[in-house]
Amino acid sequence: MGGRAHIDLVVPAPVLRERAAEVLGPGRISWVGGEVVDRSDGRAPQGMDRHLIDLRMRVGEHSPLVTFHKAAYLDLGAVRDDGTRISVEIAWRAAGMAPLFPVFSGHLTWSQDSLRISGVYAPPGGGVGVLADKLLLNVAARGTARWLLERIVRVMAGEPADEVA
Repeated sequence: MGGRAHIDLVVPAPVLRERAAEVLGPGRISWVGGEVVDRSDGRAPQGMDRHLIDLRMRVGEHSPLVTFHKAAYLDLGAVRDDGTRISVEIAWRAAGMAPLFPVFSGHLTWSQDSLRISGVYAPPGGGVGVLADKLLLNVAARGTARWLLERIVRVMAGEPADEVA
């Protein structure tokens, strides 16, 4: 596995195609916050915008027992629309104490009334971290990804992003 784990989550997103394209493209500021233009620790990868966001990790996937907050850099690419799917490249990493938190890289994809996040992440701690991640069934990564998907779907439905705990 080489120190990486996979994640693939899907949630219902019953909105019109145009609304999905707006929220994943020009309207993304409504769920992600302002673009970070100049940071001493580097800029977004080529072709991506960097944002500072308060990511939340939920322990307990459907009825969270605890929610942790962590400032993170969220990088988003341009919207790609192939006629059947709307896709955006996405990546995140902690804004502080980065070695203690996972780094994710993948895609957000809206298709046929659903929103999917899929990609790979590197659990902290190298090989030991990968083993711990397997044993805990990647609870932290799945909880964070599910929280983000639900936040985006709320905005697609016309609700404020801040309502997602």
